[in-house]
Amino acid sequence: MPPPADIVKVAIEWPGANAQLIEMDQKRPLSSIIREVCDGWSLSGSEQFALRYADGPQLYITEQSRGEIKNGTILRLAISPARAARQLLERIQSHVIDARLEALKELAKLSADPTFAAEFINMEVQLDLTMMILCIFGEMLAFTLTAFLELMDHGIVSWDLISLSFIKQIASYVNQPMVDVSILQRSLAILESMVLNSHSLYHRVAQEITVGQLIGHLQLLLKDSLCRGSDLSLRFSFFQHVIRGNRPIKAEMAHQLYVLQVLTFNLLEERMMTKMDPNDQLNVFKLIYCRTFTLSLFKIQNHVNPAMDFTQTPPGMLALDNMLYLAKVHQDTYIRIVLENSSREDKHECPFGRCAIELTRMLCEILQVGELPNEGCNDYHPMFFTHDRAWEEFFCVCIQLLNKTWKEMRATAEDFNKVMQVVREQITRALAMKPASLDQLKNKLRGLSYSEILRLRQSERMSQDDFQSPPIIELRERIQPEILELIKQQRLNRLCEGSCFRKLGNRRRQEKFWFCRLSLNHKVLHYGDLEESPQGEVPFELLSDKIPVSDIKSVVTGKDCPHMKEKSALKQNKEVLELAFSVLYDPDETLNFVAPNKYEYCIWTDGLCALLGREMGSDLTRSDLDTLISMEMKLRLLDLENITIPDAPPPVPKEPSSYNFTYNYS
Repeated sequence: MPPPADIVKVAIEWPGANAQLIEMDQKRPLSSIIREVCDGWSLSGSEQFALRYADGPQLYITEQSRGEIKNGTILRLAISPARAARQLLERIQSHVIDARLEALKELAKLSADPTFAAEFINMEVQLDLTMMILCIFGEMLAFTLTAFLELMDHGIVSWDLISLSFIKQIASYVNQPMVDVSILQRSLAILESMVLNSHSLYHRVAQEITVGQLIGHLQLLLKDSLCRGSDLSLRFSFFQHVIRGNRPIKAEMAHQLYVLQVLTFNLLEERMMTKMDPNDQLNVFKLIYCRTFTLSLFKIQNHVNPAMDFTQTPPGMLALDNMLYLAKVHQDTYIRIVLENSSREDKHECPFGRCAIELTRMLCEILQVGELPNEGCNDYHPMFFTHDRAWEEFFCVCIQLLNKTWKEMRATAEDFNKVMQVVREQITRALAMKPASLDQLKNKLRGLSYSEILRLRQSERMSQDDFQSPPIIELRERIQPEILELIKQQRLNRLCEGSCFRKLGNRRRQEKFWFCRLSLNHKVLHYGDLEESPQGEVPFELLSDKIPVSDIKSVVTGKDCPHMKEKSALKQNKEVLELAFSVLYDPDETLNFVAPNKYEYCIWTDGLCALLGREMGSDLTRSDLDTLISMEMKLRLLDLENITIPDAPPPVPKEPSSYNFTYNYS
């Protein structure tokens, strides 16, 4: 038969005696239980004793808190809070310095207990502590400040009763250039509590403490409180001096910034873990508001009752909050995403609602929302300190990235997880660059397109430890000339096949074309006009003009091309500018090209450079070189899989002592 619910089994300790194992009846008065325990150890005056927890904060147990005692709890018999307060007060008033120091240490520890704090404050010694703070120094002062802060934090005494002289004294500790770290931390914590708990004290503190005085050793509790309660000019001044100042941020300051960042994001945990109530009319209205712009493109998983998608935690209601912020604050962006999706084929539409929910969950994981700060970690992001709604703005940037990546990957619903993996990698790589603002984050993400992510993945695979050993590097160097020669031959073969180019002129006229190809012996460029775009190769006989390769002096690209300089309209067309190149040949003549696309541009500029004996430097050549070397290396190393390649070749054996030996072939 299970024991009654009002009975808990506990152990009670007393120094120098065996512990008592008792069954505590929660219906009995606590004083009766203490009397019984004292009788067990033959202790008189049970009213002078109390029970405390033996582990953790070791708080006193009262009639109000006794319900928290669980089976197996270890308790300790101790002197009552009132008696402890009287004894500590007597020791604090002692003339023996060591006795006072030990008493203040114990007071700093006991003051965290609300029961003891009430007894101590009832003795009307709060004023004595403030007077002590005004006239003591060193380690004793640190413990006194701690005790004062703990006592005030219980809310028994109003902060409005603090005198101006006391504020000035605490501020003086902060303003001192050389002050003990423990005193500095406790002083800042007291000032922070003043700012948070009293509007009148905020103005007094602001008069005593300025941002400039805090730069050298400012702790973030006070900084954040001042910034939250201040006007925009003070907030701007703080970020200009601390986050973006010329002075390097030291390790301690970096850690405090990291802690502030973590604690700020942890404020989102409640919404992240809150499930949507389908019967809550306000939440339903928010969902309807978001769907108003997206119409059928909202696309979440539960089509019958969309509210059910927000019952999963994380991200819970935080996902809906983000979507609502985007729809209200960045309505143009919201509508643009919707319109972009409406113009795509049905199978390539990006399911906005599902993406927003999954993206919110991903961002919570990346920024570790809900997790405690790590000791010694300095990984903070400056951009999150530059905006009042940094989290929401960060989401708005990332949802645009997701939509862009979905388009680049030409993804379908089946590719949803693949897209989210790429987006996670884009975001983590951009955050690792520590952008100083959200605008810089956008620029970083703009450079991390899907193709760039693929290139980085390939590059990182090649730069693994196995590919960095000296033998592998030497093999790569030997292979590279062969691969470059292969690429060169491919480029020249494409030039021999030839390409069709549009003639630049008035767009209102009918488009004209011309064709250019390299002779099979690589000695002459043949070109000529055509009436229409050809289907396949054009015979050499139809190309009336030619340029000997030996007459070619150089190849120029972009804005250096003569036809880009001549026509200002073309010069302003960035797309045309990136596809333009010219052949300069004797005597001061040019043959101007505008490639139909980037691929043809790379093929022709590489091929012409190869003809002139110059390096092929296009993006296509670098990509082809990496791909072909990677494939060739893997093929050659297939037989060495799971075999450790030594960094140095094996030593050559010593010469034999005698060469008088033969080999018997029989």
